[in-house]
Amino acid sequence: MLKVAIIGAGAISAAHIEGYLQFPERCRIVAVSDIYVEKAQERIDQFGLEALAVKDYKELLQEDVDLVSICTPPYTHAELAVQFMEAGAHVLVEKPMASSLEECDRMNEAARRTGRMLSVVAQNRFKTPMMKMKAVLESGLIGKVVHVQVDSFWWRGHCYYDLWWRGTWEKEGGGPTLNHAVHHIDALLWMMGSPVELQAMMSNVAHDNAEVEDLSIGMLRYADGALGQLTSSVVHHGEEQQLIFQGEKARVSAPWKVTASNSRANGFPEPNTALEAQLQALYDGLPEVAYEAHTGQIDNVLTAIKTGAPVLIDGISGRQTLELITAIYKSASTGEKVKLPLTEQDPFYTRSGVQANATRFYEKKTSIENFASQSITTGSTYQ
Repeated sequence: MLKVAIIGAGAISAAHIEGYLQFPERCRIVAVSDIYVEKAQERIDQFGLEALAVKDYKELLQEDVDLVSICTPPYTHAELAVQFMEAGAHVLVEKPMASSLEECDRMNEAARRTGRMLSVVAQNRFKTPMMKMKAVLESGLIGKVVHVQVDSFWWRGHCYYDLWWRGTWEKEGGGPTLNHAVHHIDALLWMMGSPVELQAMMSNVAHDNAEVEDLSIGMLRYADGALGQLTSSVVHHGEEQQLIFQGEKARVSAPWKVTASNSRANGFPEPNTALEAQLQALYDGLPEVAYEAHTGQIDNVLTAIKTGAPVLIDGISGRQTLELITAIYKSASTGEKVKLPLTEQDPFYTRSGVQANATRFYEKKTSIENFASQSITTGSTYQ
């Protein structure tokens, strides 16, 4: 029976708690920690946990904890993860992995040194449509992917950035490119691999209480000549999100849609209904995942701890996602085309480097400690 601690009792912690509670024969939540200890107690009461509410997480470093879920702001992830791995615990850390590549490298080094498991939350990989899409692309039926379009469209009101840690390069580490599109970027890298260069622009068009962007657009080039476009936003009403892969033979997307074309004698298209039917049959025949979203990733983590098998999303994968995000910020801030990978000598490698070089749009005008507990939206791409 694994002993689990939840570090951070904000909105996303509920998804972790709900996930762990699906496996009562495999794990037990023994503590919830938050700097606002009353929030930790509220989570304990909400879920009827037999757990300890802790104000200072350092108390748990001396306890017999096997696994921690880190659900705190990004700038705290590296310190917390390293300390808990050094104390002997495995770590599941919320997205984004950290607020700089240097912090990611420290976390991965600690995982190697301690032999502890480090997994970065990318719960949408554990959705049936995404697993099916990955398999369809790997089948090769659509041919070489020549263009990918990623629309990470969200909408957040002006007051969203009033929360004390949001909207600053120091504490949040960025805007929607980092904290919303991270899921779509993870999926893009999982399915397509990393581009070799990119050009990006960003702006803040609707949130003058934040230093960070609320809209960015990146243009990607892959080694084989394929191109991609990635939009990250918290200004899109309706929050319509999608990943579209245009192959030489067909187009597939999440949410699922398939279209295929043949060429007429004059080069104009006509439907390739046979290929469309083949792709649809493949998609329909693929299995449903046993557990979805955070529950699916927690199942993956618990299985990895028990069997020694690798997790689906490790610290290397989490770092690759942050590298692409960092490259977007670098290009958008400097106006330069950026080549990947980024090196340790890059001005944007460290958190202080990002803070010194990233474009600041506005000063943060309001800082409140907490919002009242309310539901949050988690996107529509994966339906």
